[in-house]
Order: sequence, then C-alpha cells, then structure tokens
Amino acid sequence: MKMQEDEISAIVAEMLTEQHRLQQDSIDAIVSKAVASVMASFGIEDDDRKEVRADFQHLRRWRKSVEQAQSYTLKAVITVLVTGLVGAAWLGVKVMLGK
Repeated sequence: MKMQEDEISAIVAEMLTEQHRLQQDSIDAIVSKAVASVMASFGIEDDDRKEVRADFQHLRRWRKSVEQAQSYTLKAVITVLVTGLVGAAWLGVKVMLGK
C-alpha cells in the first residue's frame, strides 16, 4: 500500500510540474506576441531589434551628456554669481578703507 501511495505522489508531482511548464510556455508565448504587437504598432519590426537597441543606447548617452552639461552650466552660473558678489564686496571694502 505504501508503494502505491509513493507512486501516486510521484505521478501527481510529475503531472503538476508538466502542467506548470506548459502554463509557463503559454504565458511566454502570449507575452512575446503582445510585445511584438506593441513594437509593430510603433513601426518596429522583429528584424530591426538590433537597430532599435542601438538607437536607445544612443539616446541614453545623449540624455546623460545633456544632464551633465546642465550640471556644469548650473555650477558655472553659481560660480559667476558668487565671484561677482565677492568682487563687489571687495570693492566696497576697498572704497570704505580708502576714505
């Protein structure tokens, strides 16, 4: 009796594993089809994947360089403002001490 229960458990486990694999394959196929459909609606065909990837990499590099330029611009503006204020204060002190 013990042997039959073990065999039944093994068979059930095997069936559940197979069912899970089939469901996963089905889900993968559905997701793949949905992604392909969305990409096709944007005018991107399956053959263009490498080009699209290169385009996105280029856009990422461009975006990062623009962000870096903005950061440097902000630092430069702050430096000019602080330098102007310090220069004006220095001139004010110099004029006050000169009298």
